[in-house]
Amino acid sequence: MTEHRPWRGVLVATALPLNDDLSVNHDRYAEHCAWLVENGCDGVVPNGSLGEYQVLTPEERARVVETAVAAIGGERVMPGVAAYGSAEARRWAEQAAEAGCRAVMLLPPNAYRADERSVLAHYVEVARSGLPVVAYNNPIDTKVDLVPELLARLHGEGHIQGVKEFSGDVRRAYRIAELAPELDLLIGADDVLLELAVAGAKGWVAGYPNALPRACAELYRAAVGGDLDTALPLYRQLHPLLRWDSRVEFVQAIKLSMDLVGSHGGPCRPPRMPLPPEQEATVRAATEKAVAAGLS
Repeated sequence: MTEHRPWRGVLVATALPLNDDLSVNHDRYAEHCAWLVENGCDGVVPNGSLGEYQVLTPEERARVVETAVAAIGGERVMPGVAAYGSAEARRWAEQAAEAGCRAVMLLPPNAYRADERSVLAHYVEVARSGLPVVAYNNPIDTKVDLVPELLARLHGEGHIQGVKEFSGDVRRAYRIAELAPELDLLIGADDVLLELAVAGAKGWVAGYPNALPRACAELYRAAVGGDLDTALPLYRQLHPLLRWDSRVEFVQAIKLSMDLVGSHGGPCRPPRMPLPPEQEATVRAATEKAVAAGLS
């Protein structure tokens, strides 16, 4: 872990284990967080979209953070604090601070297509919590694009310290480095890991390490270390799974892979539905192939 920049390294955007009745299995979640760290990951990001935060009650959402902190320590936990309102997002950041976390991750306003003034005000408000904020750029789902120029302004004014980049446009890494060289770029989509690592990423807010933490951590460290002889073959082996992180069904796919490797994922809460048979077969085959290759 990097003491002053706890968002560096492999931080797993944790899937949330659910029971058959769709209640949260907090014991399994604690075990999952510990298992990820034991297998080479640096920390976790609870209450992201992979953690189905949108369909959790406030009590469940708070307890998820507390469970992760109790399992692996607050310095390893960077919760997502997304909310429709800036005041609510700030309250989630304050809850994270009270739980012992050292940083939070924040989407821009996502109830509507916010303009630049609204985006700035949103990050200003949440930064008032006192915790370092990592922005999360997901223009595909939020319809708000944190372009490099806006990120540079947010960083220059002291409101963000890093960005999880999920646009898929790897060219942005170089523009961000030019405009805001001290802003930490975090890989936000599993299927562009190698490209962003080579471009200078300092961390990975990751999906598929939920199922294959050891191999994914090895891939990340080889990639950021410039060891392409190790990284490229691993990347090719894992890419049939990594690409699911950028698909609509990413939660279901990753949870299925978790179940297949013996780390309980369980069902998803509606409105997410189980994978249709053809997608389930594809994920199952890719996961079994990775396990057979010794990547689990």
